Amino acid sequence: MSEVLSAAELQERLSRSPFIRFLGLVVTEADPARQCVTMTLEMRPEFERIAGSGQWHGGPVAAVIDTVGDYALVMTIGHPLPTINFRVDYLRPAVNTALTVTARVRRAGRSVGVVDVDVMDAKGTLVAIGRATYSTA
Repeated sequence: MSEVLSAAELQERLSRSPFIRFLGLVVTEADPARQCVTMTLEMRPEFERIAGSGQWHGGPVAAVIDTVGDYALVMTIGHPLPTINFRVDYLRPAVNTALTVTARVRRAGRSVGVVDVDVMDAKGTLVAIGRATYSTA
């Protein structure tokens, strides 16, 4: 493993990607000891499933799961990681709410890392879960 990155360093790395900058993710916790990262993002019209509905489209939710999961590993490994695979289970609609996304590393092996991700609405209700696999080699 390489350098361990702080919340500020993770935020700076997020800003390097135009797409991630567009999402507007904000790192609120980076805990290398627990191998856990939490980020938030606000609802915007660009993220709506149907214009004016306030309901999150599944695409941005999936993108956030992939991104926050990746950065949970980046925090401890210190370099970008390509996604091998990820899945999302949408549990309930998220409507007119910011999202809080928490990723926990389950395995950070020499060639593969696995991360579980929870997506909560502003009330703390679980709205989606994901599991992602990344190449750590």
